[in-house]
Amino acid sequence: MAANENGVAGDARMESAQAWGAPPGPGATSSGPGASLPGPKDIPPVPGASPVPESTKVPESTPALETTSAALRTETVLSRPYRALTSGIVSVVLLIAFEATAVGTAMPVAADELNGISLYAFAFSAFFTTSIVGMVGSGQWCDRRGPLPPLATGIVGFAAGLVLSGTAATMWIFVLGRAVQGVGGGLVIVALYVTVSRAFPERLRPTVMAAFAASWVVPSVVGPLISGTVTEHLGWRWVFLGIPVLVVLPLVVMLPPLRRAASGPPEGAKPPGPADRRRVRLAVAVALGAALLQYAGQDLRWIAVVPAALGAALLVPSVRALLPRGTVRAARGLPAVVLLRGMAAGAYVVAESFIPLMLVTQRGLSVTMAGLTLAAGGAFWALGSFAQSRPRLEPQRERLVRTGMVLVTFAIAYSPLVLVHSVPVWTLALAMALGCLGMGMVISSLSVLLLRLSAPEEAGRNSAALQLCDGLSNVLLLALTGAVFAALGGGAVSVGAGAHGGGAGVADGARPGAFVAVYAVSAVVALAGVGVAGRIRK
Repeated sequence: MAANENGVAGDARMESAQAWGAPPGPGATSSGPGASLPGPKDIPPVPGASPVPESTKVPESTPALETTSAALRTETVLSRPYRALTSGIVSVVLLIAFEATAVGTAMPVAADELNGISLYAFAFSAFFTTSIVGMVGSGQWCDRRGPLPPLATGIVGFAAGLVLSGTAATMWIFVLGRAVQGVGGGLVIVALYVTVSRAFPERLRPTVMAAFAASWVVPSVVGPLISGTVTEHLGWRWVFLGIPVLVVLPLVVMLPPLRRAASGPPEGAKPPGPADRRRVRLAVAVALGAALLQYAGQDLRWIAVVPAALGAALLVPSVRALLPRGTVRAARGLPAVVLLRGMAAGAYVVAESFIPLMLVTQRGLSVTMAGLTLAAGGAFWALGSFAQSRPRLEPQRERLVRTGMVLVTFAIAYSPLVLVHSVPVWTLALAMALGCLGMGMVISSLSVLLLRLSAPEEAGRNSAALQLCDGLSNVLLLALTGAVFAALGGGAVSVGAGAHGGGAGVADGARPGAFVAVYAVSAVVALAGVGVAGRIRK
């Protein structure tokens, strides 16, 4: 068994190194997954040697070994060794899920009261832009000191950003709060992936990913209802200011078991060298470049060419250095996994972000009802993630990912049909539920594949690359769709009085064409992801 594990680790190390353009490290082999050292039956007999008597042969298995193997197979993420840690990290995901659903529901009213509808896309992209810096920094931090420090720091920063947005007097301060929140979120998400890699055996990782998805079920159902009710009766600020209270529980539950299970660098790894400050500088360059591109997209004047060119000059070389070699051309294996994660996440986030604004401004729904349109998504996302965790579907993982991308593409392409008033809004809720089913299949499967292709000492860097592509695609697609939205008059829409009190009727300044263009861009990206899904295996 030890020999087999060494063979798998060697393959993962070699594949990961080759994907990053580095030569295989010492001990890497060219054998396939599961390669092992030769056993007694594989060694040819020495000519002239006497056969070994049957009485002296060592049995290939013993009852004790068989009992231990059976016990390992029956262990779950809720078994005694993993129960406390599973509860803690799931609590963190619950916090993130509740924040995402609650804040997304309150966002149209917040932007309207701060006179910032034209900056609506910035409120989302600011989070993803700064999360890039947090992700890259967290990857190095995790590889050097374990996931505990970046996870705790990230949760505190996440809460601080919520407070800043909740007390904002202008839209730009609100966006700044979202940026602070993004740094914290970037630290947290990479640390969670490294925790799964370090603290759970490979056979349990799909189940942990499914548990992460299941953690979105309750927040996705009650989050929009609570957020909409608070927004309508107490004000949108209390949505932001109330969530930081939830930070206390994850910290209390998570820190002790995490300190025992995954503190410090990986066991057996070489002593960490000096921190790679170049990667952090590259991450800052990516964030600045993405921000400049989005600013240029919102300006829509000839002078905007200057920040656009500067942003591209910062962004392109930095991204090439931070992502695995071959990511842009979807090279098979790790690069295709990283690229598809960005395409799936970016297309879906853009579509989901504009749904509340579209339903409030074009169909006259209240923010509560608009948010509830997405309520079923968490349950279906969890269902998709649960499906990919079944062992019998492991040989079909590539087909599972492709099917998931087809469902995501359908949901995005269907969304603008709700602009036709004869189309019931509940059909959009059903379509987005199917999209979430596909996202659960895709995102969890890609996470499992990433960890499988990563050596233990490279889990932090590769997880950071996955999240970097995720966040960067969100920023760039939000920048592109935000520019298209503004160019077609989307910045002139108003949520109206109906959003605050549930009144019916379309708000002033309706611009259906702007929303159609947003969903057209997202659907094209998702459709391209269906093709990339065929390249995720070596």
